[in-house]
Amino acid sequence: MRHFAFLSDDDRTRLFHTPPVDLHHSSDPRLLATALGATLYTPGDRPELAASVIKQSKKGAVSMVLCLEDSIADSAVPAAEDNVAATLVELHGCGELPLLFVRVRTPEQILLLAERAGAALSVLAGFVVPKFRNDDGYGQRFFDALHEVTDRGLVPDHRLRLMPILESPAMIHAETRTQVLSEIARVLLDNRDDVLAVRIGTTDLSSVFGLRRGRDLTIYDVQVVAAVIGDIVNVLGRGSDGFVITGPVWEHYADTERLLRPQLRLTPFTEANEEALRRELLVRNFDGLLREITLDHANGLLGKTVIHPTHVALVHALSVISHEEYLDATAITQPGAGGVAASPSRNKMNEMKPHQMWAEKTLQRADAFGVAAADATFVDFLEVSML
Repeated sequence: MRHFAFLSDDDRTRLFHTPPVDLHHSSDPRLLATALGATLYTPGDRPELAASVIKQSKKGAVSMVLCLEDSIADSAVPAAEDNVAATLVELHGCGELPLLFVRVRTPEQILLLAERAGAALSVLAGFVVPKFRNDDGYGQRFFDALHEVTDRGLVPDHRLRLMPILESPAMIHAETRTQVLSEIARVLLDNRDDVLAVRIGTTDLSSVFGLRRGRDLTIYDVQVVAAVIGDIVNVLGRGSDGFVITGPVWEHYADTERLLRPQLRLTPFTEANEEALRRELLVRNFDGLLREITLDHANGLLGKTVIHPTHVALVHALSVISHEEYLDATAITQPGAGGVAASPSRNKMNEMKPHQMWAEKTLQRADAFGVAAADATFVDFLEVSML
């Protein structure tokens, strides 16, 4: 699998200086975490679930989650478990699929799915753990269940991994946040090779205060939640070996009444002769999402949880490394580079030591999502992705 696999050869040549690399379950886990992109969630009780996975994969989804938690009613869990297990069996042997995860409620559910799916468990890349915490060893129990499944040898060709979601009330309360994050960091570091990425559940965090952001605002405008995001990045995203932390869900996908002015500049679309595309993005409420994706990147988050297929293209279009970023990152990481120098584009300063980690992460994103051609912009990638 790879990002933008749906493009024609002509479009790929036109748009990319360097195209995205191929991805496999056995690829370097840091690359896989970086390449998650828009992780599309779908309820585990949905009919014809296997067909939906295949359809969304062909349309550009590289990671998907079959959800057994909040997206389905408590009374529907047994039927959803049956449906997900049957879906894995149906997908087994279907060829190229996205990175597929199951969002479980309990550690026991991991073992249950392993028993029901058998060898078809190899379809999965791992499991998503909601409301992750580690008081009384709760978080470690999920890793223990994962290790038990691994010991059974059901997935011999790659390693299953967990993606914990940080969203518990103790996470947002100021007086308990530091201790909770420290405990979470400890258990995640103790099981570092079993963690693919860390996800943030801002819907649950907002609900503690009865808050819900509208389509005119980003999660970074909700200060009590933005503070938590900053602390999570501070504790878990440190250094070159920190965890990949993914962006929170954007809840809006249909037109609603607009209170504030649009957040999407006209100039880039005018220069690309794509004013109609800009109008479509505004009508479909996508300008707020595009702004939040940009702020995710600025705050150290990669990828995003999405609940609607139309969001996938936007997340991926804004994840492509611009040609200018690539030139900067290459200049900073070249052997013997040091001191300060003007950027290759002659429009900014590159400091070789302070910008080193940014450059390394940028080049990893370049592997995952590709490098845009010198004359290609995010507008061009939006255009081909939203056709």
